[in-house]
Amino acid sequence: MRVCVIGTGYVGLVTGVCLSHIGHHVICIDNNEEKVKLMKSGQSPIYEPGLSELMHGCMEAGRLEFTSDLAAGVDHGEILFIAVGTPALPNGESDTRYVEAVARGIGENLNGGYKVIVNKSTVPIGSGDWVRMIVMDGLAKREDSPADVEFDVVSNPEFLREGSAVYDTFNPDRIVLGSNNDKAITMMQELYKPLVDRKFGDDQSLPPVPVVVTDLNSAEMIKYAANAFLATKISFINEVANICDRVGADVTQVAAGIGLDSRIGNKFLQAGIGWGGSCFPKDVLALIHTATDYNYETELLNAAVDVNKRQRLIAVEKLQQELKILKGKTIGLLGLTFKPDTDDMRDAPALIIIEQLNRLGAKIKAYDPIVSQSGLSHGLSNVIIETDAEMLADSCDALVLVTDWKEFLSLDYGKMSQLMANPVIIDGRNFLDRSKLEMAGFHYVGIGR
Repeated sequence: MRVCVIGTGYVGLVTGVCLSHIGHHVICIDNNEEKVKLMKSGQSPIYEPGLSELMHGCMEAGRLEFTSDLAAGVDHGEILFIAVGTPALPNGESDTRYVEAVARGIGENLNGGYKVIVNKSTVPIGSGDWVRMIVMDGLAKREDSPADVEFDVVSNPEFLREGSAVYDTFNPDRIVLGSNNDKAITMMQELYKPLVDRKFGDDQSLPPVPVVVTDLNSAEMIKYAANAFLATKISFINEVANICDRVGADVTQVAAGIGLDSRIGNKFLQAGIGWGGSCFPKDVLALIHTATDYNYETELLNAAVDVNKRQRLIAVEKLQQELKILKGKTIGLLGLTFKPDTDDMRDAPALIIIEQLNRLGAKIKAYDPIVSQSGLSHGLSNVIIETDAEMLADSCDALVLVTDWKEFLSLDYGKMSQLMANPVIIDGRNFLDRSKLEMAGFHYVGIGR
């Protein structure tokens, strides 16, 4: 099928590349000329495991193109994906101006024939009808508006995890399609058939991927509800961890015990320094804002947000308990990104930790496998970026594990402890082996342990 993906952020680029890999002819559109030039040269503008290799293969096969020409993309695609950002405004509302601009641009460039316009961006509930209206507005402005234009809007939320986005695309838990039009749903089912049949999945013997067909509003709500539930589950186990700290229990054992209950499950029960990134904070606030618009107070979601804000300060509190005064002390951060296997710093807990340590007068050093390699400061103020973990440890009064990068399991902690002024480590993700760290000479402090 012929596909156009408008917007080449995490969702758009991964979607475009993966749809091309399963056999469709995809044109990806972005209005950033430098970014388009980079992608045309075969380089991915984001770090995502496996993505660059797929990009190269699809481009060489002639099924993947990049351009800033929206008209060419709209003309090419039977299915047009809107995959631009919807960042949170200060009041929690989603900023939909980029979606609006794209929808209007689609209307201004639609030619004859039937098109399916897909909301892949995470948009406020009710945006399907709104996008249709904006496309119609774009059409109405044209003097040469073709008479045979026909289109439908589908909501197709994404459930990709940064760092595992390619895997998640080929091995989805479900595919959600929201529309009231059977023709549009049929085309989307044809588009996704190779994924539904698991032809590109890791385990092709599994049953077909469930396809959930709903109305537009329900599909949009599914996305928000899923992320809000997962964020709340993390806040719950962090609340339990804080109680464990006070009563002498170990939250890792508690999580293992409750996770065996099939009604609860063991995922998203890792206590630590809270959730961040581009999805959970934005989507939870957007759902709260939507509820407020309809005169409903989301007490549970508000509490989940408040717990998460407090949790980000836990690492600093534990540093104060161990070192007392932080002014003049050197603190080393292991990891900066909000999660491993990504270069994304959006709403990363590290940013709050850095802000608080700066306020308290500490000297801050950091090592992150991706950020340290990139040579970029990522806007971090008063942070010395080291190029390896041993340079990070040198002369530090304490280390804080912020991001659970796999490589941090195999560092030479014996050597690192000898390089430090005071071998203390705060494991902000309960990720490291306490006994190994203690044998290496560290005083180990976990979260809720």
